[in-house]
Amino acid sequence: MSSTIRSLLTTAVLLATSMSGTSLSAEGWPARVSATFQVEFAGVDVGTFDFNSTTGGGTYALKGNGNLSLLFGALKWTGTGESTGKLDADAIHPTAFVSTYKSSAKTGGTRMVYTGDTVSSVLHDPPKGPKEGTIPVLPQHLMNVLDPMSAVLAMSKGTSGNPCSRRIPVYDGRARFDLILQPRGTVQLSETKPSGQPGTGYVCRIKYVPIAGHKPDDETRAMAHSTEIEIVLRPIPSANVFVPYKVTIPTMAGSAVLKAKRVDITTSAQQVIALSH
Repeated sequence: MSSTIRSLLTTAVLLATSMSGTSLSAEGWPARVSATFQVEFAGVDVGTFDFNSTTGGGTYALKGNGNLSLLFGALKWTGTGESTGKLDADAIHPTAFVSTYKSSAKTGGTRMVYTGDTVSSVLHDPPKGPKEGTIPVLPQHLMNVLDPMSAVLAMSKGTSGNPCSRRIPVYDGRARFDLILQPRGTVQLSETKPSGQPGTGYVCRIKYVPIAGHKPDDETRAMAHSTEIEIVLRPIPSANVFVPYKVTIPTMAGSAVLKAKRVDITTSAQQVIALSH
């Protein structure tokens, strides 16, 4: 799995395992979220991703893990991600991000630490410099950026009923890129057990804008020019959140699709909402 596809899959997973609401105050976020997503690649079921989040006292903690198996088990990949930070009325402030992965061929991980709103430390295990031809990451690229898991919380900024008008700056420890969300209509959603929540989802086009830390090769250009990367967000008014329902990412090897199977939300008022698809 190439670094670009892995980075985009990771971003999609983090988009698909987060909640974006209409307020950044800690009181406006669900106390807990637990979610499971099914993953397909080129039309084949290849694995799952699980996610848990907690908020309280003006802080947040996000944890996710995924397991993929491709080519009838010949290629296996597992990954984890954890992010912590602070919430206030105007913005989110990540403090640390850790990711690890293990594939059939290798293992690795990244740890980032923030000072203020700037990435101040990045450690890779094993240590590895950028490949030849990689666009260098400069100090200004590390300012006012979000780690992949915290980045999805930025979707909550603003009070519009449509969550699809946003530009999110992301740095994953190697690559610096923007995700631009644009409205693309609505769609009716299905669920296996009625939850009483609205059944209309907002379809957002996601434009991937590489900035630094990548090689300007055919794969990167294809992703940057793609108009078919999408996320469907389902509004859950009683929890003041939008739940990711489906993420679609076309790649040169086929499309990756992540779809919510089950999402359990505990609101700040301790109301429990169960969604199954």
